[in-house]
Amino acid sequence: MAKITAAEVNKLRKATGAGMMDCKNALVEAEGDFDKAIEVLRKKGQKVAAKRADRDSSEGAAVSKLNADQTVGVAIVLGCETDFVGKNENFLALANQIAEIALNYDSKEALLDADFGGMTVAEKLIEQTGVIGEKLEITAFEKLEAPYVGTYVHINKIAALVGLSSRVDSAEVLGKDLSMQVASMGATTLSYKDFDPEFVAAETEARIAVIEKDNEELGRLGKTLKNVPQYISMAQLTDEVMAQAQEDAKAQLKAEGKPEQIWDKILPGKIERFVSDNTTLDQEQCLLDQNFIKDEKINVAKYVESHGDVHVTGFKRATVG
Repeated sequence: MAKITAAEVNKLRKATGAGMMDCKNALVEAEGDFDKAIEVLRKKGQKVAAKRADRDSSEGAAVSKLNADQTVGVAIVLGCETDFVGKNENFLALANQIAEIALNYDSKEALLDADFGGMTVAEKLIEQTGVIGEKLEITAFEKLEAPYVGTYVHINKIAALVGLSSRVDSAEVLGKDLSMQVASMGATTLSYKDFDPEFVAAETEARIAVIEKDNEELGRLGKTLKNVPQYISMAQLTDEVMAQAQEDAKAQLKAEGKPEQIWDKILPGKIERFVSDNTTLDQEQCLLDQNFIKDEKINVAKYVESHGDVHVTGFKRATVG
């Protein structure tokens, strides 16, 4: 039997991330041959991966990377089975290494076939499954290109990317703030203009039904009823709808006996409230229409405008779980 030195064990450990005893046993089995020892560890990983193929990799780490000139960004999630592994330093290092490679590819499939130190990324995940003892997989892959890309990662659970149309002086601050917004509020689209009319109609009907059902219970308990909106998106607030809202507001002021000469001061606030009450879908799902998390007196669109000649070109979000 070949004599295995501590230096050889340490070399294999650094190359594979496997534990000291696993490395020693692999070298013993390979009779001191370094390359054969790596193959031994890979085969062990394949066996463990096969046994754990049906496991749920709902934990893990979300990470992001930008290229040198910040025009390309990727956000990935390296999934594992437990939160304990997801927070491990070596696991996080692996996730960041894979994200760095991901900058050069446009899909998860291409990334898995990419080279990782002489093996593919997919093979590396199998190898590390044997080392760690948990199923590992890329559970999310997002890529974004723009004249400027900003990013934010929230405690390695959510990674967000935002593209800007130009590299304004405040692009770094704007990009990070908007990425924080995406991570925090979970928008699904950029603007209400992106909504399909059929989706808006179906969502309106569903939301009204839920509120009306809630109001039945609130009425039974003698509590204040919720407002039932007529609409839920700016996509529904046509010129005719807004004109009618204006007339309804004037009729209300007249019924309340408010002097007509002060209506001009009151009407803007009433119309603003009407729009707010009837655009709940936009406020939840549209990035530009959400209240800005750092100043809820303005929406995200107004915040972007404050940074000059720039607009948002797109965004991506990768989430653990």
